[in-house]
Amino acid sequence: MLAVTVVLALLAALSNATASVLQRRAAVQEPDEGGGAGSAVRRFIRLLRRPYWLAGVGLLAVSGVLQAGALATGSLSLVQPLLTAELLFTLGVGSLIFRRRPERRTWLAFVALAAGLVLFLLAASPAAGRSTALPRDWLMAGGGVLVAVVLLVAVAHPLKGAPRAALLGLASAVCFATTAALLKEAVGQLGQGITVMFSHWSPYATACVGFVAFLLLQSALEAGSLTASQPALTLGDALTSVVLGSVLFAESIHLGLRVLPELIGIALIGMGSVGLAHVASMGTEWDEPAGDLPPGGSGERAQTAREYGPGSAESRRTEEGG
Repeated sequence: MLAVTVVLALLAALSNATASVLQRRAAVQEPDEGGGAGSAVRRFIRLLRRPYWLAGVGLLAVSGVLQAGALATGSLSLVQPLLTAELLFTLGVGSLIFRRRPERRTWLAFVALAAGLVLFLLAASPAAGRSTALPRDWLMAGGGVLVAVVLLVAVAHPLKGAPRAALLGLASAVCFATTAALLKEAVGQLGQGITVMFSHWSPYATACVGFVAFLLLQSALEAGSLTASQPALTLGDALTSVVLGSVLFAESIHLGLRVLPELIGIALIGMGSVGLAHVASMGTEWDEPAGDLPPGGSGERAQTAREYGPGSAESRRTEEGG
C-alpha cells in the first residue's frame, strides 16, 4: 500500500506540474493588451481555445483525483511532502516544452530539493493512522488553523515586498495543507458509500478552504517575487500537513536522533525551493523561443522585462525591502 501511495502522489505532482507548464505555454502565445477587465476577459476567452491551456485544465482535474487516491491509501504526512516534487517535475517538463537547458545553479537547486525530500521522508518515515478524524479533533485543528491564518494575514498587512509575500505564502500553505486534510476526511467517508460522503460536511469545506488558499496565494504572488513566497509555500504545506496528520489522524513520524537528518532535509528543501523559484520568477528557463511567438505578440521576454526590469513594480518592491 505504501508503494501505491508514493506512486499516486508522485503522479499527482507530475500531472500538476505538467498542467502548469502547458498553461504557461498557452499564456506565452497570447499578446499582452495591457490592464483592464475587458482585456483580461478577452485574453481568457482566447485561452479557452488553446489546446495547451485546455489540456492543462484537464490535467489539474487528473491531479486532484490522483491526490485523493494517494490520501485514501496513505498518510497526509507522507502525501503532502511528496507533492513537493511538483517543483522538480515543473523544471523537467518546462525544459522540454520550452526547449531550454537548465543552468548549473538550477541543477544544484534541483538536486538540493530532491535530496532534501528523500532525506526527510526516509528519516521521518511517516506512519499511517486513522482514515477519518474525530469531530473534537477537527474543532481543535480548525480553530488552530483559523487563528494561525488570521495572525499571518494581520502581520503581513502593513508590510511590503518579500516579508509580506513570505507571510501570505505561509498563510496560503496552511490553508492548502488544511484542504488536503479535509480531502482525506472526505475520501475516508467514501468507504461508507458515495451518498454518505456527499452528505458529510467535509467535501464542501474542502472546496471553501481551497478557494481561500487560492486567493491567499494570488495575494502572495502580487505582494512580492516568487522567490519570497515559494519556500514558505513549499515548506509550510509539508510541515503543516505533518502536524495536521498527527492531530487529526493519529499519524506519526520518528523523532529522537532522527530529528537532525529531518532538519537537514527541511533545510535542503528550502534551499532548493529558493533556487527553483528564482528561476521561475526571472523566467530564465521557461521563456518561449522567439520563433514560436505569434506575430505581433509581446512575448514572455517582454513581459518579464516589464515585471522585473529597472523601474518595474518588482524592482520597486526590491528597493523597498523585498
